[in-house]
Amino acid sequence: MASTALSEQTGIARRVFVADSDTKVLAIVGADGKPEWEVKVGAIHDAHLLSNGNVLLQQGWTKVQEITPKNEVVWEYDAGKTNAGKKVEVHAFQRLDSGLTVIAESGPSRIIEVDKDGTVKHEMKLKVAKSNAHSDTRLVRKLASGNYLVAHEKDGFVREYEPTGKVVWEFEVPMFGKEKKGGHGPEAFGNSVFSATRLENGNTLIGAGNGHSILEVTPAKEIIWKIEQNDLPGITLAWVTRVARLPNGNTIIGNCHGGPNNPQIIEVTPDKKVVWTWKDFTKFGNSTTVVEVLGDKK
Repeated sequence: MASTALSEQTGIARRVFVADSDTKVLAIVGADGKPEWEVKVGAIHDAHLLSNGNVLLQQGWTKVQEITPKNEVVWEYDAGKTNAGKKVEVHAFQRLDSGLTVIAESGPSRIIEVDKDGTVKHEMKLKVAKSNAHSDTRLVRKLASGNYLVAHEKDGFVREYEPTGKVVWEFEVPMFGKEKKGGHGPEAFGNSVFSATRLENGNTLIGAGNGHSILEVTPAKEIIWKIEQNDLPGITLAWVTRVARLPNGNTIIGNCHGGPNNPQIIEVTPDKKVVWTWKDFTKFGNSTTVVEVLGDKK
């Protein structure tokens, strides 16, 4: 095991992009475990490194900002002002190649695309059982097809929408015969889904939130690959957040609310062998909602 003053890794050391709502920090951490860049944040569920070197992040539940490496704000959208008098929270956003920014607004239950001036250029209503400002959505991504892939936390569904708002595919995250249990840690259970990503093979990779699992689901809704809470030796999965499939076929798992005895980021092979882990309970804490593995520093 390679150990540093700030982070511990097993396997080949990696650079990471991590945010934690408990310690209120978003940072790029080098392979040596030392921060290369950081900024103070509030509650945070999403963030992106942009191709221009800037960072797209949120400050609290309503403001989406683009900041420079010197932490200068160069763009901002405030959902609280746009939806004055309404309960609203933002849990997902994405900068498009066109320059527009996709923003999912929970409460108003809509996805919008806004330009650099904050003007809404497209709006689409979401299908939700009952609008909830905190949990209509978690991560939302616009696909290459132009459709939107949405993780609906409260409903326990992943839905794919056409830009018109028509649902063209949906998958209800199973409870696998278990009862719901409250809380956020390993003791909890539910289907409060956090993330979904469309794979090159057409399947959907799902981070099942408090379901403590990762699911790969076909377009026909068949689960063809799954990792459950205790499938990885010596690791307990808690609130599974971001998940990603690497070019080598391995899968990156964000493990939130797992406590200091468990890594916050895990890489597993298709046969569920753990080949890399990352843990830092000094700078970060028990609410690492944003996790991304980066390439080497150029």
